Amino acid sequence: MDLKAENSSNGFAPEINLEKLHKMAADLALPGKFILRLLNAALVFVTNLLARVLGSRLVRGHFHLMLSGLVLFGPLLSFWVSKYSIFANGNHYLYRKFLRSTWGWTCTFTGSFILLLSISARHSLSLSLRHLSRIGVVGLLWWGCRSLLTLLEDAAGTCYEPMTPAQDIQSTAAPVQPLLLLHEDQTKASCLKANMVWRGYEVSQDVLILCLCCLLLVEEISVFGPHLAQAKPLQTSHSGPLRFIFLLCVLLLAVWMFLLLCLLAHFPKFPSQQLGGALGYLGWRGLYQGWYRLKPSWSCPGLPGEELFTTTDIDKQP
Repeated sequence: MDLKAENSSNGFAPEINLEKLHKMAADLALPGKFILRLLNAALVFVTNLLARVLGSRLVRGHFHLMLSGLVLFGPLLSFWVSKYSIFANGNHYLYRKFLRSTWGWTCTFTGSFILLLSISARHSLSLSLRHLSRIGVVGLLWWGCRSLLTLLEDAAGTCYEPMTPAQDIQSTAAPVQPLLLLHEDQTKASCLKANMVWRGYEVSQDVLILCLCCLLLVEEISVFGPHLAQAKPLQTSHSGPLRFIFLLCVLLLAVWMFLLLCLLAHFPKFPSQQLGGALGYLGWRGLYQGWYRLKPSWSCPGLPGEELFTTTDIDKQP
């Protein structure tokens, strides 16, 4: 009898425990599902609003004008900003982690968005690679500009070494410390690495890449609105990753705009920053307003969203 009781108890106890555990897990999962639904609703609302704003004619047609005004008149903010601000420190975390790898962040986020958008719209690998080639072309343009500007700066500048107080005999009489010309074959990078002074003409590469990346991001993510307009009747439920990447791209655009404003306000360099902004604008103008408007082929990747949507929501700006 004892063995039967033990067998019966051993046979029914696990079933009762499993049922209780299943009910407890279901009860605990209800708040999690509610939170996920709430977050998903918030993501849908925010991305729909941002897609409508960035896809409007006002933003797409006049964003470059707003950026040009910021580059031209941004240095005037140096009269009002505090020199004790945390952003007045050139070794700030934002400058070290984001500014020095601007193109890397932009290429990663924008490339992910273009890949997910093209695959979800057409499911064509060749079409996805063609749209991704726009990022490669901009990367080659940035590499060429950086190399050319570095060569021009090295050719047009000169390296100086400040005299020590022991060597400066007239240091008490002269208000300005004299400079001794040394090492004419020094490059700008080696001169600054040796704690010497570099004098010469330069173009701000930081402002150049920031302006180019801002214009690129606006061009690429502005087609998310037409994609939502086409996918809405289909009621697709797999747009969560694409919406999240789109939101990250918008946040990255805000970070680049903030860093550009900080550079212009805390570290004004006229006219090198304005020249950098002008080169970034010319690069965007030549690609997105020139070459990419040609008929899509093996030699032209086309505009963002071209041949991805069946509707005529993507219109070319005059």
